[in-house]
Parts: sequence; structure tokens; C-alpha cells
Amino acid sequence: MQRPVFTATRPFSQLQHPREVIRQFTPNWFAVVMGTGVLALALSLMSPTWPAVHALARGLWLLGMAQFVLFSALYLARWVLFFDEARRIFGHSTVSMFIGTIPMGLATLLNGYWLFGLPQWGDGAVPLVEALWWLDVGMALLCGVGIPFLMFTRQAHSIDQMTAVWLLPVVAAEVAAASGGLLAPHLADPAAQLRVLVTSYVLWAFSVPVAFAILTILLLRMALHKLPHENMAASSWLALGPIGTGALGMLVLGAHAPQVFAANAVLPVVGQVAQGLGVIAAISLWGFGLWWMLLAVLITLRYLRSGIPFNLGWWGFIFPLGVYTLATVRLGEVLHMSFFTVVGQVLVVVLALMWLMVFGKTVRGAWRGELFVSPCISVAKCQRS
Repeated sequence: MQRPVFTATRPFSQLQHPREVIRQFTPNWFAVVMGTGVLALALSLMSPTWPAVHALARGLWLLGMAQFVLFSALYLARWVLFFDEARRIFGHSTVSMFIGTIPMGLATLLNGYWLFGLPQWGDGAVPLVEALWWLDVGMALLCGVGIPFLMFTRQAHSIDQMTAVWLLPVVAAEVAAASGGLLAPHLADPAAQLRVLVTSYVLWAFSVPVAFAILTILLLRMALHKLPHENMAASSWLALGPIGTGALGMLVLGAHAPQVFAANAVLPVVGQVAQGLGVIAAISLWGFGLWWMLLAVLITLRYLRSGIPFNLGWWGFIFPLGVYTLATVRLGEVLHMSFFTVVGQVLVVVLALMWLMVFGKTVRGAWRGELFVSPCISVAKCQRS
């Protein structure tokens, strides 16, 4: 019997060769960036209550940036070194959905700049952040249209195999919308502020109705065909993503709408209405999110009976809960209601504990190499381009 090249104590012991890290690298890894970034944002909102956590939050933001750079380099290397295999992702009905995690990861890091980068580096990097945001918008729009087009024309789908991962390419525009709401007030030119704000509202509308249409089909799918396989257990939480991001986006956009519209000689009532609608929409979406979160908890408990195998899909627990947590804390600030503040603080603690668990399992799986698996390489599962 041939002896293995690598022992269990060495890195990538489960891989035939270290270059398999590149060959097997998929966009799923950018969900790690999303989860790390949203935890940093959530912890930063708790800084007035827990001052010591701000430094930790900033460290997580820097870790998220390092992750994004590393993952971008690995994924680009895959396209350069293994082009024929890399392009098969467009024919895969599941992995292709995770392309949307790339712009969502970038947007999450851009949001952190206003909390962690601006106090240290000032306004000098604002033009760079704006340029990256427009790049993020372009990627989000491309994902939101391109992946569904591939679903309609190339990929094989069926209602019984549907999961909430269908949301990933669509929600990218929604995340960019919330990010634009944070960017707009930092721009010096009022016309540029209006351009970013209006674009963000368009991005919100570009994403949210489509996401809710998918959720409607998902409810029908689960009623008719029951829960997905245990490997997709975390996907039950993904629905909380567009709900939480939709609420957060309306709050952020509405908060700055009066000033931006007024600076551009738009009727003051427009900004006031946008602000009021933002609060009402956020409250309504928060209530819907509460229903889905409780349902997701029950579904997860059901899965735990038989055990849930770990995979990168576990990061689906983190980001959706994270954006819902951000929306909860923001509602507490806007409405001056301690209920939302306390619930938000509890959710931050839960989010941090879940991140620690998933991150630890991810590091161990990455060290062994067992998480570097690309289903697109399998001819049986992927259509050749």
C-alpha cells in the first residue's frame, strides 16, 4: 500500500498535493469574509455599552480584509492556472450561487471603514472607498441578473432540490444598497450624494422583491418536499439575510435622505417621507424576520437530532443573523426603545459565540485541507462550458 504523502499533523493532509488548495478553491470561502465582517460591525455597535470590544471589532475587520485579499488571490489563481475547470462553475446549480458572496464580502468590509478606518486615516481614502463601492455595485448587478439567466438557460434545477442558496446572487445588490446609504453622507459633492442615494434605492428595489419571490417558492418547496439534506442545514438561516438587510437598508437610506435631498433642492417632503417609510418598513421587516428566525431555530434543532456535518455552508448561520442583529440595534437607536436594544445585545453575544465555533471548525478543516472541495470538477455534477 502506498504511504500518504502528508501526515495528519501537517497542513493539507487530506489533499493529494498543496496545489489542490487552488484547484479546489470556490467562492464559498467569501462567506467567511461576510461572517467576520458582520461580527465586527455588530460588536462595534456595542462599543458604547462595552467599550473594550471596539479594539476587538477593529481586529476582526482587519482580519476580514486579510481574508478577502487572500481568497481573491486564490480564486484568481484558480482562473489563471485551472481555467477550464474554474469556468465550470457557471453550469453548477449550487456553487454558482456563491459567486454573490464576493460582492457581499466586499460591501461588508467597506461598511467597516466608516467605523474603523475613518477615525484613523481620515477622509483621504473616501474616493477609494467610493470607487470600490461602484465596483461592488457592478458585480452585484452582474450576479443578480447573470446567475438567474444561467439558471434559466444552462443549469438543471428542480423544485424538490431548491434551497435558500438561490438568494445569494440576488441579495448582493441589497447589501450594496445598505453600503451606499453609509457612503453617501461622506461624499463632499451633493450631486454625488444624490447619485449614490438614488442608486442605492434602485439596488434595494432590484433585490428585495426578487428575494421575496424566492422566499415564497421556498415556503412551498419545504411544505411539499420537507427539509433539505443535512449538508444544507444552515441554508434555513439564509432567508434571514434579505429580510435583515432589507430592514437595515431602509433605515440607513432613510436616515440620510432628508439631508441629501435638501442639499440637491428636492422638495423637503421627499426626504421626510423616505425617512418615515424607512422606519415603518424596517419595523415590518423585523417582524417578518422574527418569524423566520424562530422557524430557523426549530429547523436547526430538528437537524441536530441526527447530526449536522460541518462544511463551509455553516457560515450561512453567521451573516444572516448578523444583519438581522444590526437592524435590531439600529431600530433601538431610532425608536429609543430598550426592547430592541436588549434583544440586539443578546443577538450580538449569540452571534459572537456562533462565529467562534464556526471559525474554529473552519481553521481546522482548512489546515487539514478537507474543506477545499470543488463540486464543479466532477463531470457528473457539472455541465462543461
